[in-house]
Amino acid sequence: MPLSIFRAAASRTAPVRRALTVLGGQAADAVAARRLRRQLAAGSAAPERFDCVVYFADEPSSAYQVRQWFAPLAELARTHPVALLVHRATTAAELLKDSPLPLYLTSGIGEVERFIQDKAVRLVFYVNNNRDNFTVLRLTGQVHVHLSHGESDKISMASNQLKAYDYAFIAGQASRERILGRVRGLDPARLVEIGRPQLDSAVPEAGQDSTAGQDSGGRTTVLYAPTWEGDRPAMAYGSLASHGVEMARAILADPRYRLVFRPHPRTGVRLPAHRAAAEQITALVEDAVKRTPGAGHYVDRRPDFSVSMAEANVCICDLSAMAMDWLPRRKPLLLTRPAEPAAAVDPGGIAGVVPLLEASEAAGVVSRLDELLSRPVGQAQLDLVRHHFGDTSPGASTRRFLKAVDTVLGE
Repeated sequence: MPLSIFRAAASRTAPVRRALTVLGGQAADAVAARRLRRQLAAGSAAPERFDCVVYFADEPSSAYQVRQWFAPLAELARTHPVALLVHRATTAAELLKDSPLPLYLTSGIGEVERFIQDKAVRLVFYVNNNRDNFTVLRLTGQVHVHLSHGESDKISMASNQLKAYDYAFIAGQASRERILGRVRGLDPARLVEIGRPQLDSAVPEAGQDSTAGQDSGGRTTVLYAPTWEGDRPAMAYGSLASHGVEMARAILADPRYRLVFRPHPRTGVRLPAHRAAAEQITALVEDAVKRTPGAGHYVDRRPDFSVSMAEANVCICDLSAMAMDWLPRRKPLLLTRPAEPAAAVDPGGIAGVVPLLEASEAAGVVSRLDELLSRPVGQAQLDLVRHHFGDTSPGASTRRFLKAVDTVLGE
């Protein structure tokens, strides 16, 4: 079949596939909703009031966005009761597995409004800019706070959508500069710097988790943690299809190195090439484990990234929140340059300090790792930590988060 005819046929069938996916998701959500409502109804009695709620309207593959806030929110719940309101039943069922917060299925705005009124809710948190957020933002009796789900130099981190919220809790000075430099007319007082509370959580000792293949066999551990493919070319920072397989082959072939591969939870939701690359790297890791069991290679799919970060000596990742979260570790970092030209790389951000790896250099990644590990981490990389997060001493960000909540509630 000529390529032009194939493309035309694909363009006609794509809407059908999308429609079938939506219908399948709706059916799964309906079944999950009936089961979940029975499960929740059988649970303990609900508190009479909640000061704060988190509204989350996304699909299960995005559950990591709210899950990463569990520890800070659990700390907040000591003084301000917090509940999790989830729009989709399938997502609620996923989050219910480990949520430290009371969880409620609120499938429509009517349910959200009744809950907020009945429970005297004073503040609503949002961890992304899902379009369903804006139905809840019409409520005027509450404080609406955007939390985001990570600090990065991605273009999406400076969005005009932030104007819709009463406040945006941001990581630090870098985020403030990024947003105010790109979003016109935003009141700087609505940006509240809290650091990154997720980095306050206790970091397990290397090898503590029994599923991790904890013995590195004396090898240097490389964490490869790519981001997903993004929802449009401007957000296509993911390196799996461009760099990933060649890098994995090279690292696994070198007896001095151990590979920990941590794919993003949303890998492949839009582009099959990224899903295929993740599957190929997983197969390469599994084959390497069979050939050299003592090397300790593994694929990390745990919700908590702190274990693999603690184990790693060096990290390879994309321009993403994972790169920023690595910075306070004060260990070597190698960034991939996006293969997609539309994915902007800010030379004034982390990419201006941390070395970048081109897709054409992926097969030679080991020599770049050797070079990075042969010298101390540069002062310029260490300076990024304070610029992006402020004070990163233990507990500092969580304390700033709790204080910020009290402040916006007028306490």
